[in-house]
Amino acid sequence: MVSGPDMIQSTDTRPTGNVYIDIGNRDLGSYVDAVQAAVAKQLNLPAGYTLTWTGQYQYLQRAKERLRLVVPLTLFVILLLLYLNFRSFTKAFIIMGTLPLSMVGGVWLLWILGYNLSVAVDVGFIALAGVAAEAGVVMLVYLDGALKQRRQLAAVEMRPFTEDDLKAAIQDGALLRVRPILMTVTAIIAGLLPIMFGGGTGAEVMRRIAAPMVGGMLSATVLALLVVPAVYYLWQRQALRQATESGARMTDDHGQP
Repeated sequence: MVSGPDMIQSTDTRPTGNVYIDIGNRDLGSYVDAVQAAVAKQLNLPAGYTLTWTGQYQYLQRAKERLRLVVPLTLFVILLLLYLNFRSFTKAFIIMGTLPLSMVGGVWLLWILGYNLSVAVDVGFIALAGVAAEAGVVMLVYLDGALKQRRQLAAVEMRPFTEDDLKAAIQDGALLRVRPILMTVTAIIAGLLPIMFGGGTGAEVMRRIAAPMVGGMLSATVLALLVVPAVYYLWQRQALRQATESGARMTDDHGQP
């Protein structure tokens, strides 16, 4: 008695034998890459034989091909929507440029939980990027409103707008967003914790979608409350200095005989 397949299988009219592999806790992509290198080095296939890697690995490759197209297209659409909202590429690039910082917490939590990169994890990071971009947009709106009020106050007081006014405006705008952002983060984390600690069918996939968002919301809070106002201040300070220098040159030129 010998072990063997219980039926003859065929693919494209060719007899086929399947070898099932359990990769354990290792991520699928790196495992298959390592096995492919070992097989190519040690195995010589006879004429007429072919070797194909299929199953979950094939699905992973298809998902990666779609993500290579979908992710850049999505980022471009987000950038376009941000420009249409602010009418400023600088503000749009402030949000897009600082957005990767919001994903640091998600990467840390994945490392702590021992999760490998997968399509589910990618979906979680995409959802996290959307929430972080939304928080950045609202923060910029509040900063613009506070800056406008400070400029109007300086105009009423018949004095120039200074860097101290700029700092005060940014502090006022950022402080107005502390409570709403903390409430948003608390609500999102509270809604995702049952998924993180739940069980049942599909729980493994759902945990890998929720993990980047749970960890990333902490870093997204730091991004919205500290990083975005700081970058906004550097941009507005440079613009204020350029306007001041331009006004001084115009005054000198006007005073010359």
